[in-house]
Amino acid sequence: MTKQIEKPGAPFVGGRVRRTSQRRVTMTDVAREAGCSQATVSFVLNQSPGIKLSAQTRDRVYDAARRLGYAAPVARLQVASPSERRQIGFLVDQMSASPEAAVAIDGAGVAARANGDLLMVSQTFNDPATEAELVRAFVGQGVSALVYMSIFTREIELSAELLDLDIPVFLLNCYTTGQSHPAVVPSEIAGGQRSTRYVIDQGHRRIATITGEIWMEAAQDRLKGYRRALATADIPFDPALVVEGDWSASAGYAATRQLLDLPNRPTAIFCQNDRMAIGCYEALKEAGLDIPRDMSVIGYDDEEISRHMHPALTTSILPHRAMGQWIIEQIEEMADHPGGRYPITKLECPLVERASVAAPKG
Repeated sequence: MTKQIEKPGAPFVGGRVRRTSQRRVTMTDVAREAGCSQATVSFVLNQSPGIKLSAQTRDRVYDAARRLGYAAPVARLQVASPSERRQIGFLVDQMSASPEAAVAIDGAGVAARANGDLLMVSQTFNDPATEAELVRAFVGQGVSALVYMSIFTREIELSAELLDLDIPVFLLNCYTTGQSHPAVVPSEIAGGQRSTRYVIDQGHRRIATITGEIWMEAAQDRLKGYRRALATADIPFDPALVVEGDWSASAGYAATRQLLDLPNRPTAIFCQNDRMAIGCYEALKEAGLDIPRDMSVIGYDDEEISRHMHPALTTSILPHRAMGQWIIEQIEEMADHPGGRYPITKLECPLVERASVAAPKG
């Protein structure tokens, strides 16, 4: 089977990265093409004052942007006056717990900038009093909509301050009972199923999985997807092949050691995030096993480190940037249709094929 290997800025369609379809080029794509950080790209393309960058770096960024066809969303900002620019508040419960918050904020910020809007961001620290004060502050600033994000995908109960607002409230990575507010979350069951199915398609039938903390919806749903893929392929579920982790590299290492001690070892391991895959790699290499010749490994999240592991890790993209963009795109449309119920929007977690999965030996 011929693999579609990831290329910088390659679009993804149907759950896998492809080179033949079109999607909007982002600053992240330009950064990869230019070999620099996204912050550097932002400074260059926005012509930020006071930032000392070499002419070579600036030329490299401009050349990469031209090659990829990146259109910096600045024209509308230059036309709109401050009084014409819509203000959008963005509340997140925690920013430092994981990179997903920054990625979602970046996606929302790029979309807001393209619309000529201002995005104002703050975190609540999971403190109700702080949240209430921030809501009042945003309303005082005249925001026309408010986005609420949780780090962990979960059902939430909105505070009285949020429920009493007369402006639209949008939920990112969370949802409410009764679907009273527009919400967008990752399609985790489908993502877990697609990841497992990909390994099955390579010929594996004894596939282990290392889950995250099972009280979290993401871990539960990725496990459901794993089980669905096995069932549709008529592969019996073996509880011994499911080991609970805690999303850390150490958990991936310990769980892999446990799986290697089984009398009948798996031939592939689905690590339900990339950090556990790092520990999995270490345990396999310590045991003298080659990846993917002796053991295939697949991750989840597509963190930056996954591109630089040896071999590069096949994984899935968490769509937080796309979720942030979706929220901004829906604000104007849904503001005209307040009330009622809003089906939860689920964005797919595209699979990125790299080099850590192969057919089983023999």
